[in-house]
Amino acid sequence: MTVALRDGRRSVTSWCRRHTIGGDGAVAAVRRGQRSGDAGTLSRDQELELIETLRGSYPDQFGLDDELWTRQSVASLVHHRYGLPVESTEVGGYLRAWGLGPRQPTDRACGLCVDAVALWVEREYPAIVRSAEQHRAELVWIGRTRLHGVVPAADVLSAVSVRGRVRFVIATPNVDPALPRDFLLRLSGPEGNAVHVVVDGSWTRAEWPRRLPPRIVPHPLPSCGR
Repeated sequence: MTVALRDGRRSVTSWCRRHTIGGDGAVAAVRRGQRSGDAGTLSRDQELELIETLRGSYPDQFGLDDELWTRQSVASLVHHRYGLPVESTEVGGYLRAWGLGPRQPTDRACGLCVDAVALWVEREYPAIVRSAEQHRAELVWIGRTRLHGVVPAADVLSAVSVRGRVRFVIATPNVDPALPRDFLLRLSGPEGNAVHVVVDGSWTRAEWPRRLPPRIVPHPLPSCGR
């Protein structure tokens, strides 16, 4: 059994070299190498104002095409509100500072579940990948984390595809902790695309929406809370 677990951990490491599994999250002190006031750089006050604007909102409320916030839609909002020509790659630096950096599967597990997650990635996850491919569905990992360094505190829900695309929403403070049905529906987009969703331990099964359309297929990551 020890050998199997060790091999499972190696499998996770190898798998993560091929796929980006994202996390979720906000601070954002200016990225290293930049100074507040540089061209294309938000001041701290502008950054905090941006975070407040994003709380509880969706891009379509600002006339943008994305269903959930992305690097591109945040860059468009920054350009519109502040006249700053921020590139989507620069927005990625802010998102990482906010807590939306990449995470390995085992980083999504508590200490008691790390080995179970490693085995799951080795034994169960390949079948999920094949199923998503067969159904021509997008495959994403979703989770929840606390917004970094701001008051009032709030959760950030994010979805990261295996291709590295990050989509997120910042919840308003004191919202229902259950997994929002609207968040999952927006992953599917207005065209109703098929999507397979790996749900980490941020939510128990009891906190999942009771009814989801067949095009949205959730897969639980092993967790003590389930």
